[in-house]
Parts: sequence; C-alpha cells; structure tokens
Amino acid sequence: MGTATGTTDNGLGVLGPDELRLLRAFDSLVLSWAHQWEAEERRYPFLLRPADLESIDYYENFPHLGLAAVAADPARLAELRADAGSPLEELPAAVLNDAALALPSAACYSVYFDLEKQTLPATENRFTTVATCFRNETRYEGLRRLLGFSMREIVFVGSPEGATEHLKRAKEQVLGLADRLGLAMRTEVATDPFFDRTGSRATMQRLFPVKEEFVVDGLAIGSVNYHRNFFGERCAISLPDGSPASTSCLAFGLERWVHALTARFGDARSAAEAVLEAV
Repeated sequence: MGTATGTTDNGLGVLGPDELRLLRAFDSLVLSWAHQWEAEERRYPFLLRPADLESIDYYENFPHLGLAAVAADPARLAELRADAGSPLEELPAAVLNDAALALPSAACYSVYFDLEKQTLPATENRFTTVATCFRNETRYEGLRRLLGFSMREIVFVGSPEGATEHLKRAKEQVLGLADRLGLAMRTEVATDPFFDRTGSRATMQRLFPVKEEFVVDGLAIGSVNYHRNFFGERCAISLPDGSPASTSCLAFGLERWVHALTARFGDARSAAEAVLEAV
C-alpha cells in the first residue's frame, strides 16, 4: 500500500497511490456539489500577473506569502556555473530576470481577474476551479502545510443576498459531510487582511464574519469566505443593474483533507472508501 512521504519539512511532500486516490475521491465529491449548484467549471492559467495582484492590494496584505515565477538569464547562468566549481544548490538573484509572473496563493483570484470589467448576465453566477497554489510559509509540516498544494474552490459572484446564501449552503454541506464521516470538525472565525482592521470594513467584519475556517485537530482544512463587494469594485465586475458584484467562496486544501481523513480512518485506502460511500 502506498504511503505519502509527507513527513518532510521542506514543503515538498509526495503523495503515494492511495493518497492520490483519496485526493481524487474527495475532489470529485466537492465537484459534484459544484455541479448540483450549477457552478461553471473552469481551468485558469497557472500563473498570475503581479499587476493584477497589485490591483487588489495583495502585496500590501500578504507580503510574506508572495512567490514569483522568474526566468534565469542563460548567459549569466552559464557564467555562474562555469565559475561555481560544484553543482548549484540555488540560483542567486544576480542570474535572474525581473519576475513578470507570480505564483497564486489561492484559486479564486483567477475567477475575479477573468471577469474584470465585465457586466454579469445574472445576479447569481457560480464557478468552480482547482489550482496548484503556493505559499511562502515560515515553516512546513508534511501534508499539513506544503509549499505547493492543491486548492478546490466553488465561487459565487453576484448579489449580496446570493453571496451570503452561498456561504450558508456551503457551510451546511461541509459540516454535514464531516458528521457523516465521523470527522471531529469545528468552525473558527478568522480575519481577512483584505479588510482594513482600523476602518469601516473591520467593523462590518466583526458584525458579520467574512471568513470561517473548518478546523480538524488544530488544522484549517477549508474555509468559507465573504468578500462583500471588494473584488467587484477592484476588478470592475458589475451586476446587470450596474452595481458592483459581491463575491463569496468555499475553499478546500486538498492535501490537508488527505492528511485529516487518513488520520481519521487509519490509512488513505480506508479513507477513500469512506469518502466514496459518503457521496
């Protein structure tokens, strides 16, 4: 039986065959929810433009997470290798070009950037996507915390009422699944740096939490997020009446679910069978 070598602390954990089967079974389950909710499935480019991230204050709010995709200059790299005398363990900044592309830390950003400057056809629009995301963490811990990981999201873009209803339905669905699987899960309110903690948005966040995490054994394995009209305003996404769209999303870290479910059922193969039976 395959096992994950996810005990490394460099953020580069590996999934074995049973862990992959479990990941795919869980992702298929979430995708079935998306289809039931009439979410349009899309696959976006793997990389983002720094200018787009800058437009939503990403580098102001998450300067510690930022990672970039950058090309090495062939001439400078050849010169470095000729002088090194030993195999390179890293590429110094001196041989790299400026980074024109960024690595995403969440799947939903691409949804908003793709809808930029558009008027939505209806007040309720749903999308689902899966992306490989990256976070420059201070520490890594097996499958609990990876440098690169898979994120599945179901995103709502439309009216404020629809956005909050999306969260309510998503939260009920996740907690119901946890109950069927016997997974000891609780929800915890978290803060969202997209909202100024000293301004009016911070006041609204205290009145109506904009982020709740699904926590198992101290690990957040998913979340529901309400952005109000932040992305609608920043990306100029309009409702049919011309007002800015509101957004909300349900997000899962797939490898974290693999970790949590494997711990619950003792091994990934048994966990995968339990997920398939929970459909």
